[in-house]
Amino acid sequence: MEAASRTFWSFDSLLLTCFTLVIFSNIIVDAEISDNKAIGRGLKADRLLYDRKEQDASSAAALLFNDNEKDIDIIATYSDASGTIRTSRVKMKDLSASWVLENPINGDPDKPKGSQVLKLKDSYQASKSTEENVEHLIDDPQLQEGEIQNHRRASWSPVKFKRQVLRQKRRDLRTAELVRQDKEADKQMQATAAIENLKNADTVVNGKYSIWRRDFENPNSDSTLKLMRDQIIMAKVYASIAKSKNQSVLYDSLLKHVRENLHVIGEANSDAELHPSSLDHAKAMGHALSIAKDELYDCRIVARKLRAMLLSTEDNVGSLRKRSTFLIQLAAKTVPRPLHCLPLQLAADYFIHGYQNKKDLNKEKLEDPSLYHYAIFSDNVLATSVVVNSTVLHAIEPEKHVFHIVTDKLNFAAMRMWFILNAPEKATVQVENIDDFKWLNSSYCSVLRQLESARVKDYYFKANHPSSLSVGSDHLKYRNPKYLSMLNHLRFYLPEVYPKLNKILFLDDDIVVQKDLTPLWDVDLQGMVNGAVETCKESFHRFDKYLNFTNPKIIENFDPNACGWAFGMNIFDLNEWRKRNITAIYHRWQDMNEDRTLWKLGTLPPGLITFYNLTYPLDRKWHVLGLGYDPALNQTEIENAAVIHYNGNYKPWLDLAVAKYKPYWSKYVTFDNYYLQLCNISE
Repeated sequence: MEAASRTFWSFDSLLLTCFTLVIFSNIIVDAEISDNKAIGRGLKADRLLYDRKEQDASSAAALLFNDNEKDIDIIATYSDASGTIRTSRVKMKDLSASWVLENPINGDPDKPKGSQVLKLKDSYQASKSTEENVEHLIDDPQLQEGEIQNHRRASWSPVKFKRQVLRQKRRDLRTAELVRQDKEADKQMQATAAIENLKNADTVVNGKYSIWRRDFENPNSDSTLKLMRDQIIMAKVYASIAKSKNQSVLYDSLLKHVRENLHVIGEANSDAELHPSSLDHAKAMGHALSIAKDELYDCRIVARKLRAMLLSTEDNVGSLRKRSTFLIQLAAKTVPRPLHCLPLQLAADYFIHGYQNKKDLNKEKLEDPSLYHYAIFSDNVLATSVVVNSTVLHAIEPEKHVFHIVTDKLNFAAMRMWFILNAPEKATVQVENIDDFKWLNSSYCSVLRQLESARVKDYYFKANHPSSLSVGSDHLKYRNPKYLSMLNHLRFYLPEVYPKLNKILFLDDDIVVQKDLTPLWDVDLQGMVNGAVETCKESFHRFDKYLNFTNPKIIENFDPNACGWAFGMNIFDLNEWRKRNITAIYHRWQDMNEDRTLWKLGTLPPGLITFYNLTYPLDRKWHVLGLGYDPALNQTEIENAAVIHYNGNYKPWLDLAVAKYKPYWSKYVTFDNYYLQLCNISE
C-alpha cells in the first residue's frame, strides 16, 4: 500500500512538472507572437510581384492578406534567451509586413494545390542579398546604371519602397530647412556686424564738405548751437506778441536773452566753437521761453508770426542771391592789381627800350601750311604765356609749331614785349594787333555794326537805371565787357585772318596743354569743318539750353536735342570752311539776332548754329572742361586729358580759383621772372 502510494505520488509529480513546462513554453511562444504582432501592426503587406513568372505567388499572397480568406498556419523555429531552440505555431497575419512570400519557380506538379508550399523570407535579409547581387552586376560592363537601379528596386516590397520614398522626401525637406536656416544665420550675422560697425564709427567730421565755405556741419556735433538758434527764433516770435499786448517787461526780457545768445554764438558753426557759458545761456533762455509760453501762447498767432518770418527770410535770401551773383561776376571780370601791373610795366619798357622797331623773325614759317599753326585771341599776357609754354613743353617737335596771337591795341605792346623777352625755345610766336585788320569793319562785320546801335549801348551801359540789377539778374553774365570785344568774335573769321593756311588749331587763353597736340592735324574730319569735343551728357548741354526754341526760326532749322560742343580747343579745316562759305552763314544768323530773340549774347550759340551738322566729335580725352566752375570733376580724367579748360568764373589766375585745380596751371608760370616779381605775382 505504501509502495502504491509512493508510485502514485511520483506519477503526480511528473505530471505536474510536465504541465508546468508546457505552460512555460506557451508563455514564451505567446511572448514571441506578441512581439511579431507589435512589429507588423503598423504596416500592411500589399506587395504585388512585378514579373509574370511570379503571378502564382502573387495570387497566393493576395489570398493570404485577405482577412476574409482562410489564414495559414506557420511553424516558427527560434532561439530563446538561453539559446535553446524552440518551435511554435503562428498565423500569417501575425507576421510583420517586412516578411515576403517567395514562391518556388516550377514547383512540384505532383503536390496538390491545397498543400502548396510557400517560403517566407525576411525583406531585410533579401535586401542584403540583393545588394550583393547588384555589386556583382556592376562588374558587368554591359549592364547599364538604370538596369542596376531597376534590379535593386524590383526586389523591394511595396512597403519598403514606400518607406524609401518617404525617407528621401524627409531628407530633401531637412536639407532645404538646413539651407534656409544657414542663410538666415548669415543675414543675422551681417546685420549684427553692420550694427557693431555703426556703433564703433567715428561721427566726428574731419574738415568741411565745401572748399570755400564752412557748411554742412556734422549734425551730431552742434546740437547746442541748433538749440540756441531755435530759441532765438521763438524768442523773437514771443517778443513780437508781447509787444502787441503791451507786456513790456516780458518783451524786454526776451530781447535781452536774444542779444546775449547772439553774442555767445558769434561766428560759431559747431558746439566746439561755442563759449563755455553757452549752455547756461541756453538754460536761461529756456526758462524765459517757458514763462512767455504760459502767458502768451496762442497757436494761430504763433503760426502767423512764423509764416511772416519765413516770407521775410525768403525775400532776404532772394536779394542776397542777386547781390552774390553780381559780386561774383564783378570779381571774375575785374582785373586784379598784379595782373593790371604786368602789362603796364611791359608796355612801358617796350617803348623805353625801342622794341617797337624790332622786326619779326622766321616770317617764312608764319604762312607755311606744312607746320602746326595755333590761333590764340587774348588780351591776358600771363594766361597766353601759360598756353604757349605748356604747348611747347609737350610738343615732340617744337620747331614745327607756330603760334598766332592776336590782341587789342591796349595790350599789343605788352604782349609783344613778353614774347620778345620770353620767346619759347625753337617755336615761333607772332603777335598781331586786331586794329591792323582793316577789312574787319562795321560794313562787313555784323557784330561791329550791332555794337554801334543805341539799343545795345543801353543794354550794356544803363547802370544808372534803378531796376537794371533786378531786371537783368537772370542774364547778368551776358552783361560782360568781353562781349563788346571783337577778339571774342574773331574766331568766325579765321580764313580771312590766315588766308594761306589749310588747318589751324584754335585755343582759348584759359586752357592748359598736357600732351602733344600734333595728332589732331591727322584726324580725318570726314568733310566737316570743325573738330570739337561734345559736352552733352544725358539731357545737359543740348541745343535747347542755348537757343530760344519758342522762336519759329529756331524750331524750323534746329533739333532741340542736338548735342552741344565747346569752344576752347577746336581744329578747323580752313579749306572746307572756304568751300562752304561758313562766315556768310554766321553773318546771316547774326543779323537775324539783332534784337537778341534767337539767343543771348556770346559766341557759343552762334557757333552751334554756324557749325550745325558741320562738327566732327573728337574723343573726350582731348578736351576736359569745367575746371572753372565744377569742384567735383574726376581727377583721373583731368590728369589724362590732353587739354584742360578753366571755363567759368573761377579762373586759375584769380583768388576765386578752385584751389585743387590751380596747380595744373601755376606750374607753367615762371614766377622767378623779373616782371612777375616786380608786380608781386606769386603762387
